[in-house]
Amino acid sequence: MKEFGYRRATDVPGAVALLAAEPEARFLGGGTNLVDLMKTGVERPALLVDVRELPLDRVETTPDGGLRIGATVTNSDLAAHPEVRRRYPALSQAVLAGASGQLRNMATVGGNLLQRTRCGYFTDTARPCNKRVPGSGCSALTGAHHNHAILGASDHCVATHPSDMGVALTAFDAVVTYETPEGPGELPLADFYLPVGDTPHRETALPPGALITGVTLPPAPVAARSRYRKVRERASYAFAIGSVAAALDVRDGVVRDVRLAFGAVASRPWRATAAERALTGAPADEAAFAAAADAELAAARPLPDNGYKVTLMRNLVVAVLAQLTEEAAR
Repeated sequence: MKEFGYRRATDVPGAVALLAAEPEARFLGGGTNLVDLMKTGVERPALLVDVRELPLDRVETTPDGGLRIGATVTNSDLAAHPEVRRRYPALSQAVLAGASGQLRNMATVGGNLLQRTRCGYFTDTARPCNKRVPGSGCSALTGAHHNHAILGASDHCVATHPSDMGVALTAFDAVVTYETPEGPGELPLADFYLPVGDTPHRETALPPGALITGVTLPPAPVAARSRYRKVRERASYAFAIGSVAAALDVRDGVVRDVRLAFGAVASRPWRATAAERALTGAPADEAAFAAAADAELAAARPLPDNGYKVTLMRNLVVAVLAQLTEEAAR
């Protein structure tokens, strides 16, 4: 591991200034991803700026009925917060589906959004990876790719984003707030992650040196009846091979409002807008749910060994929406 400096920030302007003074610095939250990448040599920062003591560790209700979540709120505290569980249960379920209890106690909301892909070629510095070394190639295209992207990928990268939390936040139109030396800013999560294209090493639209300060969830009555379901290769601590965050409002047997986002199928949490359009105003039955999933997955471009994900995601959408419909009828 490369030697590095360490500074502990006590306020947001000070944290931003420390990073601005050292171009090779990184913000350190829980360190559950960054430190691992430093050990393997993928990340080689000259300075770590510890932001855990910044006053960004609260979950608060907003005047319009949404929630404001501080960037240093731990995953455990987020999942357990009564307002999160009441207003956005799929978010709590998504967080609890990720990692282990020990990791959730350390990992932060801001860090979760910025975690890097878990593609084995990205973490293996002996193999080509365009995300790690631009222009070197994508080893997964002809290598092991059974858990790689089927949507939004390119010939330059087929890795997936590993966040469970990000899938639920995407479904509920979350907005990321940040601070830079020039002042504060915000980005809808839908615009936060950049398309892969031919620059997979450019992962987010955050300005250089920006510090995430929080995430705001707008009010969404439909989110009170929501679910997150994750499929993984083993029952315990593991990344998804496919996941769905869904919320559904059904009245008189017709879908009045729906939110859908997919995980583990693209380089970013995938908002299923085509499926949402197909479902709105449609009968709340399994045939309509399957047709909506097919509308979204029509754009899928699977690789030779991950075509199973198309069927998996179709079945997952139908199962989650059917469960929500059944619960609404009780």
